[in-house]
Amino acid sequence: MRSSAKRKPATIATRITAKTSFMQFSFWEQDTYFSNIDVLIVGSGIVGLNAALHLKTTQPNLKVIVAERGLLPTGASSKNAGFACFGSPTELIEDLAHHTEDEVFGLVERRWKGLQRLRRNLGDKTIDYHRWGGYELFDKSQRDLYEQSINQLPYLNKHLQTIVGEPEIYRTADEKIKTFGFREVEHLVESTAEGQIDTGKMILALTQKVQALGVIIHNNLEIQHLHDEGKTIVATTDKGITLKARAALVATNGFAKQLLPQLQVIPARAQVLITKPIVGLKLKGTFHYDKGYYYFRNIGDRVLFGGARNLDFKTEETTEAGLTELVQNRLEELLQQVILPDTPFEVEQRWSGIMGMGPAKTTIVQPVSERISCAVRMGGMGVAIGSLVGEEGAELILQQL
Repeated sequence: MRSSAKRKPATIATRITAKTSFMQFSFWEQDTYFSNIDVLIVGSGIVGLNAALHLKTTQPNLKVIVAERGLLPTGASSKNAGFACFGSPTELIEDLAHHTEDEVFGLVERRWKGLQRLRRNLGDKTIDYHRWGGYELFDKSQRDLYEQSINQLPYLNKHLQTIVGEPEIYRTADEKIKTFGFREVEHLVESTAEGQIDTGKMILALTQKVQALGVIIHNNLEIQHLHDEGKTIVATTDKGITLKARAALVATNGFAKQLLPQLQVIPARAQVLITKPIVGLKLKGTFHYDKGYYYFRNIGDRVLFGGARNLDFKTEETTEAGLTELVQNRLEELLQQVILPDTPFEVEQRWSGIMGMGPAKTTIVQPVSERISCAVRMGGMGVAIGSLVGEEGAELILQQL
């Protein structure tokens, strides 16, 4: 009897210990927020939320949970420059040197279709979309590159017309150099179909739309491991909570290798700054410089400027948010010397976002096991292609259910 009495409290203690991860929640909370999950989506960026949107509009009865490690999307979805673009002339020419014609323009078509899907899903007013055109800058050191681009414009425009449905998407615009106030810029090439959006408003609108459909979003909940058990997936988290679902979609882009190390995804940090409002700002539109490694735009009467990771690729291949003097000093230098040479400005804010790159610019949308799929590697074009990739990821999940 004495021996039995000693064992009983130990058994109770063992049971309590085994359930401590859920003891902070009531039965109602556990049942509502963490149980009977059909689909677990990892990542609440543009891809993850569009996947959730497609799942709920296709099969409204599905219980869809989105887990996000950060308070807001951790990668680049609401931290990027908000370019509604599909590739500058020099970018496409460089791509054609490494990929087939079908591959290059197939990807351009996906980007264009993705942008139209984004606009259709949320509305131009909601995301603050403006088609003010995009421009590629060429300085005196890039004369050969400019000549190459000009020679290729008829060829590029012919292919773009079949995608966009408009002639002469790319055209010379040297007359606007003085209008914009640039210095050391010899030539401009305009992309008439390029636009810009507010990525904060985009993510907020997507979040509200999927929540209205019944999607549950858990912020500050990091998925640390996914295990496919055949009929279900088991996800462990940094909060000690174990989630079970019928299927899972990894939509963490630059962070994808942390869950799926076999994927060819390289994180790429992009550093950005924004100025205080500038009286009489001449810039209007989106701008690419040095093969797209630098990019800037107006946000009202401010200038957002980002890029320069080509100064130190290795350092910028990281999932750690942060800033470096090398990059930030170069951005300020170009603002002073090239972009705003006659205009005083002050930097108000700096930040960084994490993109997902790879040996090819193609996205990775594929099953990785019987009940786990991924939709990652946006190649710095998440705004353009993310809506489409999210839907494609959702379709994979529907096949696995």
